This record gives sequence, C-alpha cells and structure tokens, in this order.
Amino acid sequence: MSSLAASTAKVGSYTLLSRLLGFVRDLVIARVFGADAGTDAFFVAFKIPNLMRRLFAEGAFSMAFVPLLNEYTERRNGRELKDFIDATAGTLGAVLLVVTLLGILAAPLLVLVFAPGFADAPDQRDLTVAMLRLTFPYVLFISLTAFAGGILNTYERFGVPAFTPVLLNLTLIGCALWLAPRMTAPITALAWGVLIAGIAQLAFQLPFLARLGLLPRPRLALRDPGVRRTVRLMGPALFGASVGQLNLLLNTILASFLVSGSISWLYYSDRLMEFPMGLLGVALGTVILPRLSQRHAAEDPAAFSDTLDWGLRWLLLLGVPAALGLLVLAGPIIASLFYSGTSGGATEGFSAQDARMTAQSLMAYALGLVGFIGVKVLAPGFYARQEMIVPVRIAVIAMAINIAASLILMVPMGHTGLALATTLSGLANAALLLRGLRRASIYRPRPGWMALLAKGLGANLLMGLTLYLGTGPIDAWLAMSGGARAWELCLWLLTGGAVYAATLLAVGIRPRHLLQV
Repeated sequence: MSSLAASTAKVGSYTLLSRLLGFVRDLVIARVFGADAGTDAFFVAFKIPNLMRRLFAEGAFSMAFVPLLNEYTERRNGRELKDFIDATAGTLGAVLLVVTLLGILAAPLLVLVFAPGFADAPDQRDLTVAMLRLTFPYVLFISLTAFAGGILNTYERFGVPAFTPVLLNLTLIGCALWLAPRMTAPITALAWGVLIAGIAQLAFQLPFLARLGLLPRPRLALRDPGVRRTVRLMGPALFGASVGQLNLLLNTILASFLVSGSISWLYYSDRLMEFPMGLLGVALGTVILPRLSQRHAAEDPAAFSDTLDWGLRWLLLLGVPAALGLLVLAGPIIASLFYSGTSGGATEGFSAQDARMTAQSLMAYALGLVGFIGVKVLAPGFYARQEMIVPVRIAVIAMAINIAASLILMVPMGHTGLALATTLSGLANAALLLRGLRRASIYRPRPGWMALLAKGLGANLLMGLTLYLGTGPIDAWLAMSGGARAWELCLWLLTGGAVYAATLLAVGIRPRHLLQV
C-alpha cells in the first residue's frame, strides 16, 4: 500500500471511530432533548465557536501554516524551525485569547447576528447567550489543538489529530447522560461539555509534540518573518478554505426565521453528511496538503499533479458511491438512528415528523457531497503552492450562488431549500477549482480517466437502483420496531456495498487504482 493510501486509511479509521461516536452523541442528544427551542439554542451556541474554529484554525490557518512549516522543515535548520513554531504558538495564543474575551462579552450581539429569528423569543435568546458564554472559550483551546495537529500532520503523525475529536464526543455523551439530569436547565450541560472537551483535546496532543522535540515555548512575536507570512496567507485563505462553513452558517441564520425545529433538522442532516465527509473528505484533505506542500518545496510538478490525480480517483471510486448511498438511504438512516417512537402512537423526543423533515434536507445535502469532498482535494492544489487569489475568487462566486439560491429556495422548500442551496454552492466551488487547476496546467489527468469514469459511474448506477428498489419509503421504516429498522439498515448497507464492489471487480477496477500515486 502506498504511503498516501496508508495515511488516508489511518486517518479514515480514526475518523470512523470519531464519527461513530458522533452518531452516538447525536442519538443521545436527540433521544434526551429532542428537536425543540432548547436544542436550537444549543446548536446555535455551539455553531458559532465551531464555525470560528473551522474558519481560523482548521481552515485559513492550516492552509497558510502547513505549507510554510513544510518549507521550514525542508529548507531551514532545526533552530529556525523551532523559533517559527514558538513564535506562531505565542502570537496565535495571544490573538485567540483576545478574541475569546471579546466573544464572551459580545455574546448577546453575536446571538442576534447569527440567529436573528431568536429576537422575538426572549427566553430562547437568553438561554443561547448563557450557553454561548460557556462554549466560546472552545475557540481558544480547539484552535491551539489544530495548531498542534498541523505540526503532527506535517511529520506524518496523522493518527493523533484524527483521534482527538473522539474526546469531544465522549465528553458530550457523558454530560448529556450524567450532568444534564443534575442541572436546572438540562440543555446547558452540553455547553459545559463543549468547554471541558476543548481543554481535554489540547492536553491530549501536547505529549506527542514533546516526543518530536517540538513542544512550543510560546512567545509573542508579531514581527517574526514566518508569522507575518502566515498572516498574509491567512487573509485570502479565509474565504477559500471556509466557504462551506459560511454557507452552513447562512443556513442557520435563515432557518431561525422558519418553523421551530428547522435548525435542528439541518443540524442532524449536516451531521450525517459529515460522516462520509470526515471519513473520506477530511482524511484526503489532511494527508494531501502536507504531501502537496512537500512536492512543491521539492520543485516536482509531475509528482504534484499525480498526487492530485490520486485524490480525484479516491473521490470517484469512494466519494460518489457514498453520496449516492446517502441520497437513497436518507430516510432509512434517519429513521433507524434518531426516530424515538414506534408505530403505535405518541412519540417522545425525535418524532416521525422530525425524521421526515431531516431526511429531506439530508437528501439535498447528499447531492452535493461529491462537491464538498472535491473542494477538500482540489483547494490544497492552490494552497500548497501558496497561491491564494484563484480559490478566493472561486469562493466568492460560490458564496454568491449560495446566498441567491437560499433566498430563492427557502420560500417554497423551507429548510430543504437551504440545504439544496449549500449543495449547489459546493458543486460550483469544486467545478471551478478543477477548471482553474487544469487551465494553469497544475493538474494533468493521467491516462485512462474516461474509462475509469465510465466504469465507476456504471457501478454506482447499479448500486443505486438496487437500494432504491429494495428499501421503500420512509413511512414504512417508521412503522417498524427499532430492532427491525437497525437490522434492515445494516442488511441494505452490506447489500449496496457488495453490489458496488462486485460490479467494480467485474469491469476490471482493482485496488491498485486507489493505491497508485
């Protein structure tokens, strides 16, 4: 197995564990708290710091920092490398501390900005503000965690950062089950869980940095050349790396004007869409950026293009079937994982209507999964070369598409229209990135792509038809018992996977098509 494939498998396996626990977490939250004004308040209070984490830490900062770190590793001595890490840690920490304090003080204003629909619901607004003041320090701790993870990924210690999110899921599960019953406002236990998890995730990674001899001794160094270059690259990277998160944020803002539960429906469907995104998209993005940065630092454009080609083959052979499976199985998945009632009458927690509404938005998100993963593969093709202008322009176009489509589609389609707008934006983003890489001759497809594309799409078509004809409508799944739903879902997942794998083998697709770089 190639080193890229092995690294992707390692990240994917830990991400699978994290996503499985994430499902357990969301299942616990759905069963304990349901989908109401309280959960809407928590999801807004968590989404704001989580968005900032993805924008600044895992988004723009990682895209700017990792290529520079590779440059220091390849072209500088150990002392210069350590000075760069120390200066970046101290400056980043100081900025994050100021941002965190401002965020806590401005919590009422942030809630009105990010969920303006709460203005007419004072109790819900006040609850959101109180929880946001608990969750906002998460920005500080998780951003420093992402900084540590960037160093570990550069040295191909991919497993530690990939495992770290497990701690968030375990903490939230524990708080929902143990802490919530002991609190006057049970939902606030989740906000405490976010804060505790941020501290735990940072503490977990520090010993591994120490083993590499790269544990930072932070120092404030605003004039350090490496820090200044990182800041200059971060500015334009902000839009390019984070357009998907900004689109989801827009969904939250607009959904706050829709019927109660809309934010929660979008949250649960987004979380399910994030499963294949994390398993494949995040894994690919995690391993491909350091490798592309190394190829660029080594001035090897052919190997650079081949690395992008390898990522796109994974997108075709694994990303497309994941998207199609999520589209066809949206209803069965939602019913099996979250529905807390039976066919016999009244339900508690996550209702049949919640299941139907969440399935609709999940189907809309699934249509764009290929685009979302594609951005994870293609955007590093520019960032690894420290070229920021093209992906920023493309991100602005994608953002405009999302805004226009959201305003048009939310009226007739409600929350589903918002999810579909995000999908259209993601597909446009990926398509324009691919066109930009091809026009600049940064990416040159290897021979045999058309045949591979035809065979892959044919196998997907057969798998999709099998699942569509066999699973039936969501109401049939809602009428089953919980055990029957779980059994049927596992059966169809295995059936779909077997049909797809057998078809690929029959048309000549072999593991080497994924392993060769």
